[in-house]
Amino acid sequence: MTKYLITFPSAAMQLEPDEFEAVGADARRFVQSAKEAGVYVFAGGINEDVASVMVHGDGSATDETYPQTSELDGGFCVLELPTRDAAVEWSAKLAAACRTPQELREFMYDPQS
Repeated sequence: MTKYLITFPSAAMQLEPDEFEAVGADARRFVQSAKEAGVYVFAGGINEDVASVMVHGDGSATDETYPQTSELDGGFCVLELPTRDAAVEWSAKLAAACRTPQELREFMYDPQS
């Protein structure tokens, strides 16, 4: 089984304020269905109100980010699935629930996990 990362940036959600409650309910139903199917690993959203920090090997932390990740926001979901086709199907379900397209990426295989 392969783990897949499904993500979207906050800016992709072009919702009217009255749509957020329904989207939240649909997203929770998606997570519940993934749990029931035994494919759920983890899901959540980046807390955009908390600044990120760069943590170094010596344990020090600085108020900075990698330039290419300074706009890392939105939501994500990790599912463990048997095929890429299955990952596309689950991504489509999440896209429908969130009313926004989802980006799908595959984790490299880790024989230790």
